[in-house]
Amino acid sequence: MPTPDKLDEIFRMQDLLNKKIGVDLASLSQDDKTKWALNYSRAMSQELAELIDSFPWKWWAKYQKIDEQNARVEVVDLFHFLVSLAQTLGMSAEDIYQGYLKKNEVNHARQASGYAVKDHADSKHIELPTLSGLGVSYCLLPQRPNLVPAIRPRRVTSHRG
Repeated sequence: MPTPDKLDEIFRMQDLLNKKIGVDLASLSQDDKTKWALNYSRAMSQELAELIDSFPWKWWAKYQKIDEQNARVEVVDLFHFLVSLAQTLGMSAEDIYQGYLKKNEVNHARQASGYAVKDHADSKHIELPTLSGLGVSYCLLPQRPNLVPAIRPRRVTSHRG
């Protein structure tokens, strides 16, 4: 059996998890789409704060050490919410990949030019078509509920005061 594309599989698994939680992102009203996009953006902001807390950010405190294991977990948590946000916006794994390719090209061009002046039009050509406008679900792989990841309990980290 061929190995599925990893990004497609992540999107499929996240779609299943969201539905298990009770959120069907493919059938949201415009108001609910706005609500969930904001929810996921706030969740990412919180996960980013937790990621930052994994690093010794107090330059005056000599006792701090990097908590790499927690940092890795927070990166994965961020990715969960980022994929959900992409799905809320009707983006598929293929949309993300194509957008990444185009934006990566822009970023390389910026570096090659020295990026001394901001060109507000250099990314305007990047259009990301979505499957949602076609009435097609972004979960294109067969449903396999046995692959839904277990929801881990939140680990309480002590604040490094």
